[in-house]
Amino acid sequence: MDLYEYQARDLFEKYEVPVLAGIVADTPEEVKAAAEKLGGVVVVKAQVKTGGRGKAGGVKVAKNPDEAYEAAKAILGLDIKGHVVKRVMVAAGARIAEEYYFSVLLDRANRSYLSLCSVEGGMEIEQLAVEKPEALARIEVDPLTGIDQAKALEIARAANFPDELVPKVADVFVKLFAVYKGEDATLVEVNPLVRTEDGDIIALDGKVSLDENAEFRHASHTLLEDKDAADPLEAKAKENDLNYVKLDGQVGIIGNGAGLVMSTLDVVAYAGENHGGVKPANFLDIGGGASAEVMAAGLDVILGDPQVKSVFVNVFGGITACDAVAKGIVGALAELGSTASKPLVVRLDGNRVEEGRKILEDAGHPLVTLAATMDEGADKAAELANA
Repeated sequence: MDLYEYQARDLFEKYEVPVLAGIVADTPEEVKAAAEKLGGVVVVKAQVKTGGRGKAGGVKVAKNPDEAYEAAKAILGLDIKGHVVKRVMVAAGARIAEEYYFSVLLDRANRSYLSLCSVEGGMEIEQLAVEKPEALARIEVDPLTGIDQAKALEIARAANFPDELVPKVADVFVKLFAVYKGEDATLVEVNPLVRTEDGDIIALDGKVSLDENAEFRHASHTLLEDKDAADPLEAKAKENDLNYVKLDGQVGIIGNGAGLVMSTLDVVAYAGENHGGVKPANFLDIGGGASAEVMAAGLDVILGDPQVKSVFVNVFGGITACDAVAKGIVGALAELGSTASKPLVVRLDGNRVEEGRKILEDAGHPLVTLAATMDEGADKAAELANA
């Protein structure tokens, strides 16, 4: 789960990372009141989960409350890369002397953590990595020890901070890692981390991504979810404990096991090239169980997507036998009734496959087409989606 900047700022403050005062506002009137409360120069910043806000006009400096009011009028409702601004943060201004970059993230490829740091902050890190790779220090962080004072000093020196600044920024790095570890994050990024003209080191902007697999340890994380901005289909899937990710295609996918579902996405995408370029509409893994309730919940989510034109159910019977899966499909269609109105292609294989196929044949549901192989099923589902 990605957090808004104001939520990251609040987490930073909780862990004593130096930040500026900030007030969230939803209307120009609230922005003006916030600017009056903070006093002096303020920055009105769009709260959207995407980069490039400044270039898109989503960040404006205001010297007084009236200017803040006008800035809010210009920013609220602005479309930034498909994200409509509904909320802003009014942050206290800072007299910036230098801008730096720091992040710690999960390095899945190396099964470790990775810290990225540079004395050249303020620009997009991808751009910096391409244009000036030598300016970006990459330091592996042992998950068992994390970023302690010694590791923080190593990162600061590798990033070529001046000797007089190394202890100051290292102290902030330690606190930022405390956020990363304490909140079970997969990313904590500050861009820019700044040195003010007074010599203070401040996290001026923050990005935090939380590991949803650790939600059971953090009851407060549910309060950080923006339910209004969440995709309704993904929200419904989450309520039913389904592993679902919405995509942009037309063929709904249901499978049991992440590996099988990923393979199914590839096969459907390949088959779609021969049928008008149709593509997978989602990733949906129903796991080892395929009861009528689970299958009904999965179909309800997929059939609720107006982009879906057909559904491909691809199941390999293992612990859950194919006859149980077939009963689940029949039961799900009976439970959904008239809301199930799009064709289903079903491919079963594995444990008790013949029994499973017979159950579906005997049911004779008009929406169901049986396929002998995964390739055959993907081709038929793509054909039906393109019909």
